[in-house]
Amino acid sequence: AQKTTGTFSQSPHVFIFLSNLQQRRRIHDFIFAVSLTPLPCYALSEVTVVYQNGLPVISVSLPSRRERCQFTLKPLSDCVGVFLQQLQAEDRGIDRVAIYSMDGARIASSTGIDILLMDDFKLVINDTTHIVRPPRREILPHEEAERLNDVKFLVQQLYTTLRIEEHQLSKERELIGRLEDLNSQLRPLEKVREELSKKAERRTTWVLWGGMAYMATQFGILARLTWWEYSWDIMEPVTYFITYGTAMAMYAYFVLTRQEYVYPDARDRQYLLFFHKGLKRTRFDIEKYNKLKDDIAEVELDLKRLRDPLQLQLPIQQLPSDKN
Repeated sequence: AQKTTGTFSQSPHVFIFLSNLQQRRRIHDFIFAVSLTPLPCYALSEVTVVYQNGLPVISVSLPSRRERCQFTLKPLSDCVGVFLQQLQAEDRGIDRVAIYSMDGARIASSTGIDILLMDDFKLVINDTTHIVRPPRREILPHEEAERLNDVKFLVQQLYTTLRIEEHQLSKERELIGRLEDLNSQLRPLEKVREELSKKAERRTTWVLWGGMAYMATQFGILARLTWWEYSWDIMEPVTYFITYGTAMAMYAYFVLTRQEYVYPDARDRQYLLFFHKGLKRTRFDIEKYNKLKDDIAEVELDLKRLRDPLQLQLPIQQLPSDKN
């Protein structure tokens, strides 16, 4: 057995066979190790770009339903963000989606579709990377590029014009909602203010009628003293001093209030005195009330300006011509 083993190990054919066997084993181990190494998943044919009627159509295999879906984009008005939103809206199983350039730089959502389709890019959906190769298109000359920019500007202007009515309606709804909210906050304060105003009005009325009763009583006393008790010769100096005292009282009112003693103004002043006393007694938040009133007036003014014929782009009514 030892002779046979020694002869077997010294044979050149056996040595070559063992060397080949060891080399094959190393190759097998290397292939097995490479197969266990995690590599990024690339898909070359699951995303295609074709042009139909002048518009780019991107076909993408959705990960959840395993079916292809076509997205028709507008190169002049759509951007990368619109395309990504359409992808996530079509397949709720997409958690992460982004577009990268071939060198790994992420492309911003505000990039236009026409700029995106000028070169190859990577579409990353969840953990799968799709290499997209758009068909090559001829580069426009300088004059045609300027003309295309003018077309873009006109399209944007037309889009803005068409969206004016929708914007005005949404703005009007927003202002009306804010006005209703302000009115709901003002309503309890307005109720308290009306009660205090009624009380102040009643007290002011009583003061006015009290002044009227005082003047009537004074007239009756002077008449009694003039025609029944004494004569006019005795009462004339008395009435003079009463008149002069009344003039002094009016002048004192002017000195204190810096206002002329006029009956409507005096009545309003007395009303405000009673009203503010009621506010202090009930601890009425007058600053909040005034702020709400100012905000309501501002919102109503904004609504009025929003409904102006110039804002609604309606024809302005011509003023009637004055023939005279």
